[in-house]
Amino acid sequence: MDYRIVMTEDAEKDLDNFISYLIFDKNNIQAAKNLLDDFEKTKISLSKVAGSLKLCDNPKLNKLGYRRINFMAHRYFMLYRIEENTVFVDNIFHELQDYENMMS
Repeated sequence: MDYRIVMTEDAEKDLDNFISYLIFDKNNIQAAKNLLDDFEKTKISLSKVAGSLKLCDNPKLNKLGYRRINFMAHRYFMLYRIEENTVFVDNIFHELQDYENMMS
């Protein structure tokens, strides 16, 4: 089953912030392109495997139906929830961020 992927405004802002950081703060356009490519590949993978990934271990996130998919080649991940055949990506985080407290 292929899922339809919907990026929320928050998730789009998250990705934009990471890309802007790489371009403007780190002055590394290639790193930004690589991250965008990885994001696109991860999104394609998510459309195929969303329902097979486990719910988050955090009790509050679990209760809200959140799941996590790691980017293929970078230390980022998407938090998402499923409604019927649609996946809503609500946020994108770097793995070093304290996302559980940010989502609480």
